[in-house]
Amino acid sequence: MTTDLGTPAVLSPEEADRAVLLAAPRGYCAGVDRAVITVEKALELYGAPVYVRKQIVHNKHVVAGLESRGAVFVEELDEVPEGQTVVFSAHGVSPVVHEQAKARGLKTIDATCPLVTKVHHEAKRFAGDDYDILLIGHAGHEEVEGTSGEAPDHIQLVQGPEDVPGIVVRDPEKVAWLSQTTLSVDETMATVDAIRARFPHLLDPPSDDICYATQNRQSAIKEISTDADLVIVVGSANSSNSVRLAEVALEAGAGAAYRVDDAAEIREEWLDGVRNVSVTSGASVPDDLVDGVLGFLADRGYPDARAVHTAEESLIFALPPELRRDMRAAAQAADRA
Repeated sequence: MTTDLGTPAVLSPEEADRAVLLAAPRGYCAGVDRAVITVEKALELYGAPVYVRKQIVHNKHVVAGLESRGAVFVEELDEVPEGQTVVFSAHGVSPVVHEQAKARGLKTIDATCPLVTKVHHEAKRFAGDDYDILLIGHAGHEEVEGTSGEAPDHIQLVQGPEDVPGIVVRDPEKVAWLSQTTLSVDETMATVDAIRARFPHLLDPPSDDICYATQNRQSAIKEISTDADLVIVVGSANSSNSVRLAEVALEAGAGAAYRVDDAAEIREEWLDGVRNVSVTSGASVPDDLVDGVLGFLADRGYPDARAVHTAEESLIFALPPELRRDMRAAAQAADRA
């Protein structure tokens, strides 16, 4: 239902009547794909139920699909019967959670995105060097809670530039920053600039904390938002990167931008007077939900979407080692049978 269109996204006069542009890349990133496959493989290997602490990824349709196959999502480990298998979500957990699982005899599979794990390692390294760490992110987000738990005595949360005047550190020359991986690149750097104005010796992480997929999806939607009367972002309300995509679209010049879980949430009045529509999806959104949105638009007289490519993604993460070990053992047992 799409055709490819290279960048830049410029509409010719004859195309200006109505057009639908589709961001590429969009949807599943390597970390989300790994996490979802982890739960699927665990169900195949161990049988239902397989428990998952928190939502494996922030998408209600993905969660519902896994529930229908036997996954049981819980908020805390005390909801998991002793001795059962529990998967940790892509957003990561703190060391305390690992300790709780061990104490209750739970078999754990850690589906934390490797890019989140990288931030955890950075937190431990900065704390080991006795730096005060300013973690840029959203209060209550699972990723922030997991990272903060790696060095709770050294980390303080900074949600935006407005928090910077209230920061208190022990030594202004020993301050470092980290960030939640799913933030807006522009907003994060605005916060970093405000922090650096107060602490000129601020130490940067060794590499960008905002993940490649978040950056790529934000760049892609910027490319096709300038001339868009309407931008539709497919993604759940608790998906930080999906919410950010709608904000980035507005900042790039879109006439309006809305986040929806699926086509059923689109309001007919949003299309009043709209000629150019741009569509994207967050990093935890399967493509069938985007196809539903494109079908909704097609039913209302909009042409097939044209994909605008701004980056190619080929990264693949290996499944968690504990799952791969058990899969090998099961395969060997099957060969001997």
